[in-house]
Amino acid sequence: MKKKWLPLVFISMLILVLAACTATKDAGKSKDTSSDGKKGEKVLRLNNSVEPNSFDPSVAFDAVSWAPLNNLMEGLVRLNDKNTPEPATAEKIDISNDGLTYTFTLRDNAKWSNGDNVTAGDFVYGWKHMLDPKTASPAAFLAYVIDGAEAYNTGKGKAEKIAIKAKDDKTFVVKLNAPTEAFLNIISNPSFFPVNEKVATENPKWFAEADSFVGNGPFKLASWEHDSKMVFTKNDQYWDKDTVKLDKVEWAMVNDTNTEYQMYQNDELDISSVPSELAAELKDNKELKIEDQAGIAFYRFNVDKKPFTNEKVRKAFALAVDQQNIVDYVTKQGQKAAHGFVSYGISNSKGEDFREATGDLITFNKDEAKKLLKEGMKEEGWSKLPAVTLTYSTSPDNQKIAVALQSQFKENLGVDIKLKNVESGVFMTEQKELKHQLSRSSFLFDYADPVNAIESFITGSSMNRTNWSNKQFDKLIADSKKEKDNDKRWKMLQDAEKILIDEAPIVPLYFYNQLTLQKPSVTGVVRHPVGYLELKWADKK
Repeated sequence: MKKKWLPLVFISMLILVLAACTATKDAGKSKDTSSDGKKGEKVLRLNNSVEPNSFDPSVAFDAVSWAPLNNLMEGLVRLNDKNTPEPATAEKIDISNDGLTYTFTLRDNAKWSNGDNVTAGDFVYGWKHMLDPKTASPAAFLAYVIDGAEAYNTGKGKAEKIAIKAKDDKTFVVKLNAPTEAFLNIISNPSFFPVNEKVATENPKWFAEADSFVGNGPFKLASWEHDSKMVFTKNDQYWDKDTVKLDKVEWAMVNDTNTEYQMYQNDELDISSVPSELAAELKDNKELKIEDQAGIAFYRFNVDKKPFTNEKVRKAFALAVDQQNIVDYVTKQGQKAAHGFVSYGISNSKGEDFREATGDLITFNKDEAKKLLKEGMKEEGWSKLPAVTLTYSTSPDNQKIAVALQSQFKENLGVDIKLKNVESGVFMTEQKELKHQLSRSSFLFDYADPVNAIESFITGSSMNRTNWSNKQFDKLIADSKKEKDNDKRWKMLQDAEKILIDEAPIVPLYFYNQLTLQKPSVTGVVRHPVGYLELKWADKK
């Protein structure tokens, strides 16, 4: 190489220039050299898009915080590569015969990155912090399965009445208000990570800077240049440190997918998201990975607004939607057409995928759609269908889908509908106030269990937003939360989903996915459908 013949002075000047580069340039170009010049290290280079909203586990309720935080900290359980929870900081989990009491025995060698022992008291402290009304944690509702949790979080109870306690330093006991088969999945969420009580008491903002951050996960936060870059290093205090193969993870923060892709092309990143406009072009790229994401794009009918007051009319519109056509010719990003509400990648203890086991509950059927529309109009005495307006939140992608649906309803039902786009914040407020007839929506799972999605439509739920109500559906959801037999519980949720699709307060479009480009030298990265990124098992040649 020519560089080795350059004068020493010029080399020194070059080093100074390089040191002044931005985080984008600092993302690195060498596969075996970190940005601090150490050779032989295994350094994984990623992009987090933007600054994490928070590294306070109680507040970090979004993907840009979860991805890094899930590798800096660890809860009682961790999702494995099969997306099922397994013991993590807890080495042993005992469940009472009535399914109400969980006793977690912590590992003797579970330590914080500063060398402190992880104690049961740290879990008590962290979970009560999440439930404290003053924290205003967006994740607090997940803990409502715990006896006394909802009362405290809503200002109707006291912290000491929450049924969690440290029996001793290594024994954490939790009592639920009803048997909850999904409980271990729920507490895999980063919101249930422990908090080092001693550190947090001395510094309430312990999570805000690298020099004060204390974690208990596979990596530790070595540096954090806000809105620019983060660097993680292997945590030598982690109980399972021998499993961790990477020495370092460097995170850029580049909020532009085209720039991110270019960095990947220039070997400045090992993994990149895919710009939507390049998805079709890159679909045969050997470095492209298409993986399930636990979420769905769908439309809601307001069952109190004509013509969707009639079930047959709703079903006619639902059956007139060609989901496969939308993913093949409109979104074109490799998504799976949604023929149910629960997405792929949600499995039970036997490893059975809920979507695969339940099968297709709705498929495009033009003839049946026309038949049902005619029958529904006759039932209502309508010679002309009441006007329909489809409302969506403003974005190019949402507009494309809305136009496609408009075309499908015209072609398959002979119905002309109007389109209306509304700014995102206004759209959401209006949808919650039930002002729309037919409106665009989406759902992302908070934890890997079917009930998390399906229970959105119980009577009175703030997530319902359709005015639809069904007593049998409500009972199935309520009974499933008490059922200890996993097979029976699974069947209840399958039956509930069938009622939801059959009565059609919604029409599914497609399931979300995760499109990423990954260098062949990188292995072992696990992307859970629920949105957590696992680097514990990652490696780089």
